[in-house]
Amino acid sequence: MSSQNILKTLKTAQKVHIPKRYRQAPPSSIPKPQLPTSSSALSDLNPTTLHQILANPFLQPSQSLQVFDLVLKNPSLVAFTPDLQAHLTLVCRFLQAKRFSDAENLLRAVSVEENARYPFSVLASTVERCCCVEPEVVAKFFNLTMKVYSDCEMFDQVLRTFDHCKNNGIEIDERTCTVHLLALKRDYQIGALLDFFNRMVESGVEISVYSLTVVVDGLCRSGEIKRCRELLEEMMGKGIKPNIITYNLMVDACAKRWNFEELNSVLALMEKEGQVFDLKTYKSLIDGYSSSGRIEEADKLLLKMHDQGFTVEAHTYNLIMSGYAKLGFMDKAISLFDKMTGRGVGVNADTYWVLINGLCRLGRMEAAMVYASKMRLNGIELDQSMFNVLISGYYNNKMVHEAFALLIEMERMGYDVEVSLCCEIASELCKLNQLAEARMLVNILVERGGSFGRARLATSIRTGGGQFEECLGT
Repeated sequence: MSSQNILKTLKTAQKVHIPKRYRQAPPSSIPKPQLPTSSSALSDLNPTTLHQILANPFLQPSQSLQVFDLVLKNPSLVAFTPDLQAHLTLVCRFLQAKRFSDAENLLRAVSVEENARYPFSVLASTVERCCCVEPEVVAKFFNLTMKVYSDCEMFDQVLRTFDHCKNNGIEIDERTCTVHLLALKRDYQIGALLDFFNRMVESGVEISVYSLTVVVDGLCRSGEIKRCRELLEEMMGKGIKPNIITYNLMVDACAKRWNFEELNSVLALMEKEGQVFDLKTYKSLIDGYSSSGRIEEADKLLLKMHDQGFTVEAHTYNLIMSGYAKLGFMDKAISLFDKMTGRGVGVNADTYWVLINGLCRLGRMEAAMVYASKMRLNGIELDQSMFNVLISGYYNNKMVHEAFALLIEMERMGYDVEVSLCCEIASELCKLNQLAEARMLVNILVERGGSFGRARLATSIRTGGGQFEECLGT
């Protein structure tokens, strides 16, 4: 018979209590049992002697487990199957020895596994009636039961176990509750998350900043920022102070949603409590201000970061420069770039992209090429996106020859040319009677695009009034 089949029959196994003299007597008076090491000794076992062996403090939990496994693996040699009391006795022994993983695995076998699941009421009555009398072990058992149920997403059983502990004066471990809060957050059960946290508070469970932060994170992810702040203020009234991680979750949620009304309330709360900003706070604020167009506020925060000795990365500068560029304030973006390099902050390709793209949009092609040259001097080559931006900028400003030169360079570097842009430039070259240059683009398009490229080019040139045959040299 397999272990699983044995577990199936647990509910029908005979229940035998450990003799009271063994449960109440001091360890020194308890006789050390003789462990069964042979087939004949194993066959002499009965439920009472098995319980005595499992509960005997003279034996290490590992020795008790060996006997337990022998019984499970040799059903033909014993006339009974270990009952629930035997399982839970061993669970309690493991808990006493702080072998929590072993205890959890054994408890899981009788509480949540499909073939041997006992209802909670049976588990509770058995462990309290038969297995141990020490309140500390009882508390560990029920807290472990909550964890097992939570890990298996049996959330209704977690609440039942919690209420049992509360009603019977069993100490509830805040860390176990936090594990359950994390499980609810992972499962996006935000209502249940808040309800369980309130149950913890009402039941007198000690609340740590960590469990509070888990709830704050869940509420922020669901967008319930005002409710989150109100909870924070309520907990602060009870003496539970948030830390910078808690605040940063709220700041980041407000900034990403551009909820500046709530953001101001959170920042005021931080100021009232004397909580200083860390690097994460500044980054979240600058990101939110920059993306929403409040660039001046982001720029001021950048200066504060330097004043307070923070190391400011290129990404932070890029966010603000990008904000200026979107508003068309390229002089301010360039000024910030100069401050960035003057402070020794390393620029990257994204930095140059912001400047080049912004300048091209305003038609300031000479300035754009200055930064393209600086970029290359710093060992950063133009990529396909930058080539296309520069070529489009030249073309839109009627600087066809410059656009053509960059397009040829782009093609020689192995980048794919943008077909529509190439067709438009070829058409303009035909209008200017620059047929040799136009033929070069024809060859590029035909080589890259085959008949499709040729057809697109013909349509573009004829629409623009050019002579397709001349461009082809036919």
